[in-house]
Amino acid sequence: MSTAMLTAIQSSALYPAVFVQLTFQSGPVYIWSGLGTVNWNGQNWIGVGALGGVSAIEEGSSVEAKGVTLTLSGFDSTLLPDVMGEFALLLPVTIYFGAFNSGVLIDNPIASFVGQMDQPMVEINGETATISINCESALIALNEATDRRYTNDDQQRDWPGDLGMSYVMSIQEISLQWGQQTNVTSNI
Repeated sequence: MSTAMLTAIQSSALYPAVFVQLTFQSGPVYIWSGLGTVNWNGQNWIGVGALGGVSAIEEGSSVEAKGVTLTLSGFDSTLLPDVMGEFALLLPVTIYFGAFNSGVLIDNPIASFVGQMDQPMVEINGETATISINCESALIALNEATDRRYTNDDQQRDWPGDLGMSYVMSIQEISLQWGQQTNVTSNI
């Protein structure tokens, strides 16, 4: 956290902003919680004001994946097919917490949440629509089983030419008499 950000957080008047980077099939979208356009980090962030919302970003004392919900409401429902056509599961999302000082964005907003977009929920009220996107923390990957094996083929995926696992298959059925001298011939 930069010194300027720490000073802003500790001051009696805080002017916070939330920046959200969403990734869709055609590329990233940059939005923020205020009005107008803000240039930060080499991108133009489009203000959605009161139309956008972010649920509480929670942390705990244990290592567990806690998600967040992003909401965009009040947009024209005829645009819904275009929005849903751009959506794909598990694309990256990053939420930043920033602050302003005298109308100027303080350098280095803090990455508050990093994860992936999950299934969206859509609600249509007449001519306007609301879309809510559940986002899963990057820690959700800890719950997924890895599809890796202790085989030569698996080793070759990451390290072509490495012979470290080339003998695994030949020792599967070998019988070793530990501590005894035998005349067993090896398959190696």
